[in-house]
Amino acid sequence: MEQIIIALITAGLGLVGVMITNYFNNKSLSDKVTHQLEVAQAVTDTKIEELTREVRTHNNFAQRIPVMEEKIAVANHRIDDLERHEEKERKI
Repeated sequence: MEQIIIALITAGLGLVGVMITNYFNNKSLSDKVTHQLEVAQAVTDTKIEELTREVRTHNNFAQRIPVMEEKIAVANHRIDDLERHEEKERKI
């Protein structure tokens, strides 16, 4: 009977030891995973900020190109007018 009680106490203490070890291992693993997630989130945030900046730059060009095309068209029209005027003066 005494041996059974000693075996039960030993098994109980062994179980408590395993439970404590598992708790601290899981806590440590959880801290590592949390840190990795924080790092990954920081990298993702940085990439999103960079892409946002690039999109804004692109949109700025997209807005300016039609204005530049209109100015080029006006300049070409003025050049054509000057060339026609010059040709008329040569003929006279």
